[in-house]
Amino acid sequence: MKQAMILAAGLGTRLKPLTDSKPKALVEIEGKTLLSIVIAKLKEQGFDRIIINVHHFGEQIIDYVKKNNNFDTDMAISDERGELLDTGGAIKRAKHFFNPTMPVLIHNVDIIGNADLAAFYDKSKTAGATLLVSKRQSKRLLSFDKNMHLLGRWNPENNSETDKQIENYAFAGIHCIAPKLISAMDDYPNRFGIIDFYIDQCRKTSVVGVVQEGLQILDVGKIDVINQINTLDIWTKS
Repeated sequence: MKQAMILAAGLGTRLKPLTDSKPKALVEIEGKTLLSIVIAKLKEQGFDRIIINVHHFGEQIIDYVKKNNNFDTDMAISDERGELLDTGGAIKRAKHFFNPTMPVLIHNVDIIGNADLAAFYDKSKTAGATLLVSKRQSKRLLSFDKNMHLLGRWNPENNSETDKQIENYAFAGIHCIAPKLISAMDDYPNRFGIIDFYIDQCRKTSVVGVVQEGLQILDVGKIDVINQINTLDIWTKS
């Protein structure tokens, strides 16, 4: 058994006007919704338990999942329509849906890529949290030591000789979290970001980065990105 959670509750402000009348998860690319693309990828990679959180136009996602017979998988909805909880709070809210004996793969709904999710999930079983990362341009890089243990956010002012042992990577929007770290969320407020949580916890437990060879990741967060999809191998091969 493999379990996953799709983060689909965001407001999708960067995809306006498409998200003025629908949630980001139901934005379509050549007739396929972002949500259906991620679900198909998870099922293909052997994930048989999927939780989806909802907020913005959440009832549309609920109806869509029902109409598609839960995509013929063991699926549950974590309802945040009363309060948007951010990425960390969303995982905390959904805790009761998870099998407490195994990690949970977390996948942003607006991420399309060629990640080997099954292999990534298998690598996550020894750490508190495992983050899929890559060398690409980003304004929000994370810093790791030579053993790929998370240190914190990249600080452009750190240019000393000692920083040659630090590697900076972009987070791919896909990560795994172990049961022990999910339990640590009990001491946090209802609403908090998952990266802030990982940075706080990396001083206490193992939070590591993993780089997959040949990884291609596309964050479908803007209209112009959708217009580029057809030129990408990760889309034409999907």
